[in-house]
Amino acid sequence: MNTHSGKNEVDGYISLQPEYSRQILNSIREIIYGVAPEANELISYGIPTFNINNKHLIHYAGYKNHIGIYPGPTTIEFFRDKLTKYETSKGTIKFPLDKPIPYELIKSITEYNLNKLK
Repeated sequence: MNTHSGKNEVDGYISLQPEYSRQILNSIREIIYGVAPEANELISYGIPTFNINNKHLIHYAGYKNHIGIYPGPTTIEFFRDKLTKYETSKGTIKFPLDKPIPYELIKSITEYNLNKLK
């Protein structure tokens, strides 16, 4: 895993989440690292963020009833057909905690954003 100093901040953020959210957030974190092992992680806008070359790759966060990912508006538009089951807004996708988390979709979204940054 990346040893960037932001890792400790992200560890702290995740440790403050309820157990069920910690497991999901750690799984999302591992998926993003698998797609972009060169990314640096940090806290930006108060939530875990992965950056590549000082540009945001993706943000993610835990909430009481959902997990949010923040891939940006153009990415959400690109994946619009695959997101119909989820609440979205301009730059946000909400995955409810009472339904299975679509990890493969999160992986695809991260890959798409990585390709946009190259």
